[in-house]
Amino acid sequence: MTTINETHDPKRRSWVESANDTGCDFPIQNLPFGTFSRAPRHERRIGVAIGDKILDLRMAKLIDTDDMNTLMAATPAKRAALRSLISQGLTQGSARQSEWENALINPAQVTMHVPCRIGDYTDFYTGIHHATTVGKLFRPDQPLMPNYKWVPIGYHGRSSSIGVSGQQFKRPQGQTKAPDAAEPSFGPSKRLDYELELGFFIGQGNALGEPIGMDQAEQHLFGVTLFNDWSARDLQAWEYQPLGPFLAKNFASTVSPWLVTMDALAPFRARFERPAGDPQPMPYLDSRANRDAGALDITLEVLLQTAAMREAGTAPVRLTLGNTTQAAYWTAAQLVAHHTVNGCNLQPGDLLGSGTLSGPELDQAGSLLELTMGGKQPITLPNGEKRTFLEDGDTLTLRGWCERDGAVRIGLGEVSGTVLAV
Repeated sequence: MTTINETHDPKRRSWVESANDTGCDFPIQNLPFGTFSRAPRHERRIGVAIGDKILDLRMAKLIDTDDMNTLMAATPAKRAALRSLISQGLTQGSARQSEWENALINPAQVTMHVPCRIGDYTDFYTGIHHATTVGKLFRPDQPLMPNYKWVPIGYHGRSSSIGVSGQQFKRPQGQTKAPDAAEPSFGPSKRLDYELELGFFIGQGNALGEPIGMDQAEQHLFGVTLFNDWSARDLQAWEYQPLGPFLAKNFASTVSPWLVTMDALAPFRARFERPAGDPQPMPYLDSRANRDAGALDITLEVLLQTAAMREAGTAPVRLTLGNTTQAAYWTAAQLVAHHTVNGCNLQPGDLLGSGTLSGPELDQAGSLLELTMGGKQPITLPNGEKRTFLEDGDTLTLRGWCERDGAVRIGLGEVSGTVLAV
């Protein structure tokens, strides 16, 4: 795992003054990577967020590629060396300041894109509280299936419909079947939901037939984003047996524009411990390093702004606030090890979704399905509007950040998306 070094020094400050502001998502200790263009159809460039600016890495003469997947495929040592160079050049007193000031860009002047080419996308189901709560709604006598605590559950998702923060998408249509109906009907989803997730992006891949062991899994992870896997619950209920989600999930998913690297997250690791009495991971899913610091300590927040709120100039309202250490039953390293144990080859830019990360309390839920108990208990917003599931015009925003004594707070930024009428 990445060790803490001079790039994490809480005393380090940047000559980009906004990066030194208290509560800034992108201080010099963060340095996340993203892909942008001067206009939507112009050539794409790789940048690093610093304060309220973007450093164009090619203009700063730090890289010779505009292909994020190429950068992600570099060895961990080369990526760490690049991070060190960027950190040194952005530090107060750096001789690079006069040269790099011309490489700083105002985010308002560019278009952000999905950070890399996502060749494949697998969504996992690591949130045990989400799995238990949802299971109780459908299987009161057996909320968790017998395999849940033994094997990381996942399904192959659709990468072509993944968009970047700000994505707008039409309400999905498909077949649904009411419990008292003799046959299914077709039409727009009436139970559209969000899912609060993290996205783990692969850096270096592995050869076909060559599994990645737990001792190497972290070295194949490049970084983390916020991820919203929109879900049509009514379509899902009708279609998911026996092969799992299909149209209920493939119409849209949204990622935040910045890849927060595993290097940046080094000060925010936590012990990974199973509850007493639960089965311990099989040997291929276990390691001392994973037990000591395999978990990530990230605070996650969900906010909703309805069309009426937006028209009235009302700010989004918080729905939930939770933390990954209370939510995830499997670590990112375990997802990599399990995904490849059968010889599957991962490639740079592949995305692994964490699954919905809900905490043990209702105000830590990562979906409306849980917040409203399957739509049976609507929530009332401050302006008097009620919600069981998402309505047309709703904008849903996820935010995330890490903070801990002895370290500088870093953020994952935010990811938002808006539901449009069919």
